[in-house]
Amino acid sequence: MDLAQHNMIVNFIWGIADDCLRDIYVRGKYRDVILPMTVIRRIDALLESTKQNVLKMKAQLDNAKVTNQHPALCQASGQAFYNTSPFVLRDLKSRSSQQKLKADFEAYLDGFSTNVQEILEKFKFRNQIPTMIESDILGLVIEKITNTEINLSPNPVLDGKGDVRIPGLDNHSMGMIFEELIRRFNEENNEEAGEHFTPRDVVKLMAKLIFLPVADKIESGTYLVYDGACGTGGMLTVAEETLLQLAKAHGREVAIHLYGQESQPETYAILKADLLLKGEGAEAENMKFGSTLSADGLPSNEFDFMLSNPPYGKSWKTDQERMGGKGEIRDQRFVINYAGDPEYKMITRSSDGQMLFLVNKLSKMKNNTALGSRIAEVHNGSSLFTGDAGQGESNIRRWIIENDWLEAIIALPENMFYNTGIATYIWLLSNRKAANRQGKVQLIDASGLSVPLRKNLGKKNCEFSEEQIMQIADLVIKPRETEQSKIFPNEAFGYYKITVERPLKLKGIDPDTAYSSKEIKTFIAAGQVDENGIPVIKKIHKSGKPDPLHGLFERTIGKKKCLVEYELDANLRDTEQVPLLEDGGIEAFFQREVLPYVPDAWIDASKTQIGYEVSFTRYFYKPVQMRTLDEIMQDIRALEKETDGLLNEIVGN
Repeated sequence: MDLAQHNMIVNFIWGIADDCLRDIYVRGKYRDVILPMTVIRRIDALLESTKQNVLKMKAQLDNAKVTNQHPALCQASGQAFYNTSPFVLRDLKSRSSQQKLKADFEAYLDGFSTNVQEILEKFKFRNQIPTMIESDILGLVIEKITNTEINLSPNPVLDGKGDVRIPGLDNHSMGMIFEELIRRFNEENNEEAGEHFTPRDVVKLMAKLIFLPVADKIESGTYLVYDGACGTGGMLTVAEETLLQLAKAHGREVAIHLYGQESQPETYAILKADLLLKGEGAEAENMKFGSTLSADGLPSNEFDFMLSNPPYGKSWKTDQERMGGKGEIRDQRFVINYAGDPEYKMITRSSDGQMLFLVNKLSKMKNNTALGSRIAEVHNGSSLFTGDAGQGESNIRRWIIENDWLEAIIALPENMFYNTGIATYIWLLSNRKAANRQGKVQLIDASGLSVPLRKNLGKKNCEFSEEQIMQIADLVIKPRETEQSKIFPNEAFGYYKITVERPLKLKGIDPDTAYSSKEIKTFIAAGQVDENGIPVIKKIHKSGKPDPLHGLFERTIGKKKCLVEYELDANLRDTEQVPLLEDGGIEAFFQREVLPYVPDAWIDASKTQIGYEVSFTRYFYKPVQMRTLDEIMQDIRALEKETDGLLNEIVGN
């Protein structure tokens, strides 16, 4: 679908809302009518040609008292759905009375098969019929949505000579139209869309990234593809098309089954409708409704390929509460036994749950196949660095990188998505890394690769060309160092977070006495804390090995050598990040970076944690060339002359 066709259809449907619903609905409620009516028309358009076949089959089945009529009626309609009412939508444009129209329209809706009924239920569309009847707008809406100049069918409209008069709409194009309508409705409501529909160029890139590196390893057989935040299903559709093309090119025959989950009722309804329209009734049954996080609809399934654009920057607090609250979550996807911790928690802050969708996918990887599983997922920048060592986000990055699942992260240009202009990244993961990738992570800066759109689509003002998609994919297929591609050992992204303590110092105390906690509190309350005072001894050890690095200092007390631990001053506590690849490790870092400035400091080893973060800025930063001093002086002198001339003019006048 070209941009002109896209805009024409969106504007036409949007115009129906303005023409028919104004003064009846507030603008924020237009969507409750327009979205389901658009779906109904799309379904209706595909059933028109087989209507009489269905009615004839229905009569035969009823006469034969057949109870399970669904398979035969689907066969008669040529689709995975049908309508047994005597009407098609365009029959209902006018009636002698509004009550007659209401009765016939409801009979028309009731005639749909159960899978379409579920779609209508998710839209809650029947709730709108009384208002539309009372306002005398139902017939007008039907008349406009069935206008012969607009084609919402996947099939083209032909003229009398058999030439294409109006092209058809494929699944992804219809998804783009729905997303554009939803975006406009959200803007009318001043809603902040937490989900961002993935443009086709980005979806194509993601599909290339998960399939092309293993194209020669794909054998004839069955493959399962999953999207845990599947929206209208466009990403699954493109993945299916890409895999089929690759298999055919390599002389393989593959069967592909699509699986997904979606939590937004309207979007889920659109998803199911599109699959039904494509004749993929079985695939429609694989699409689950509800939250992937708190109500995983596919808990025991494993998949060969997974890709998603999950909601980011969006609260998952409701899910968190359904799962028992942050401190009580026991879901084995997000709380595991790892790194010596039987309750290793990968639970992110409640304000942003995007990384949990990635953890969910990783829990569904195939571990007993030669190909394993490959994953591509879109994230914003916070997934790279949000969360300190030991916190949920960092724990997720650590778990992924230490298991050597992360192949690459690709930085995309800004303004690539319809609803957001922020920086986004594709994470590419596999549990069957090629030998040349093992122990390494590739970072690709594709932020400078794009071509401008002729006209913006929401916030999207650029896209990838086919050549640029292949340019990025080639860097992944044949990983190498370039200006846009850098490769690092896994450990380069890890660090130790160490806690640096310093002794509590008091004035007016005995330097050779160990004081109790109660006594220390009394001294502090009396205002005896003094940075120039005496370190307070917490404990005296008669024997042992000194370890100033970790707070065991050698002292002579009563002419006897002993080891002492000092009471720490929590107000002076600090933390440092020590790279895992630090030459000489924590001790060398501490000796170089800490002790020269605070020689009485030590490390509390019990608090040391491991964290991981990825900084694209650090690795791809390009410093701006500073101007020379001569250039700056020339500008200053020019400004002085300009100012002097202006002052003389003012004074002279």
